[in-house]
Amino acid sequence: MSDREGMVDRVAWKAPALTGRIVTDRLVLRPPRTTDLPELRRAMRSNAEHLRPWSAAPARGEDPTSLAALSRAIVRYRREWKRGQAYVFVMTPRDDDGRVLGRVALGGVLRGAFGCAHLGYWIDAGHQGRGLMTEAVRAVTRFGFGAGGLHRVQAAVMPSNVGSLRVLAKAGYRREGVAERYLAIAGRWEDHVLLAMTSEECPEG
Repeated sequence: MSDREGMVDRVAWKAPALTGRIVTDRLVLRPPRTTDLPELRRAMRSNAEHLRPWSAAPARGEDPTSLAALSRAIVRYRREWKRGQAYVFVMTPRDDDGRVLGRVALGGVLRGAFGCAHLGYWIDAGHQGRGLMTEAVRAVTRFGFGAGGLHRVQAAVMPSNVGSLRVLAKAGYRREGVAERYLAIAGRWEDHVLLAMTSEECPEG
């Protein structure tokens, strides 16, 4: 690694405060807290069937919605946030900060010459079709290119997940191609459409 590459890796980002929030027209997006455990568990369990076709199957005997698993996950999310390794947001209504409507994450952050993260998200089944997910994805993408110190954000979506593809298109992501048998989803290796955006393409800089 050259000295210049090392400098990029060291100074391109400074971890945003865990107390920060992103406020949009209708939403508040913020890092999860331990006080979110009951509501996050409710949201995940009530949407289990809704999310199952698009989610990786948990390991045998593992319940990712258990209080213990969620507690460990929140601790990990906050640790990774401080290290600039991932940014996970819970999505709540702007007029009611306690109710979890979904989650948006910039995960697997790689810095240095790549400066990239993987975008993932889900929304409560009862709140689909209102443009809320597009609003959240736009906001978190801008965060990634700003406070997150990223140059590229990419996403992978199953071709049959038309709603998710529509969200990314409306948010300004461009299609790069199809990766065959890319991820194991619900126990099967599924093809995924790859989409991305770089900081130069972000509609609001």
